[in-house]
Amino acid sequence: MTIDDFDLKILQFVQVDNQTPQRVIAETIGLSPPAVTRRLQQLREQGVIQRDVSIIDEVAVGRPLTIVVEVTTENERLDLIDAMKARFLACPQVRQCYYVTGEMDFILILNARDMAEYTELTRELFFEGGNVKSFRTCVSMENVKTNGPIPLRS
Repeated sequence: MTIDDFDLKILQFVQVDNQTPQRVIAETIGLSPPAVTRRLQQLREQGVIQRDVSIIDEVAVGRPLTIVVEVTTENERLDLIDAMKARFLACPQVRQCYYVTGEMDFILILNARDMAEYTELTRELFFEGGNVKSFRTCVSMENVKTNGPIPLRS
């Protein structure tokens, strides 16, 4: 699928608020509402739009802690790395997981109710899970920008 300027304009709208009425998008970018509907469906079918989600206020639901963890592995054998990826993927408190280059091997963004929950997570993910040489924790004092839109050319 080729993404054209109309698709990019549509994507700019829906990545900020996917509840924007298609009529409003159509009027703003100069297409008909059925054309916007067709393009959105194609973008979803092609996997350009991966999911439609609601972003929830963590504090409002009693989960105020955002924790960034740098994880260094003991061994970079592929089966062990794959097992770690699976462990992190399966953990609901892991909001984001990046397998990275550099001094550490993974960067995790976690959400926790409190430090007691995070302490339990460290036991499960890093001590009992295996293949963790070390981990470094940073607790966010304020989440300044999260889930920002991807800059798109147009």
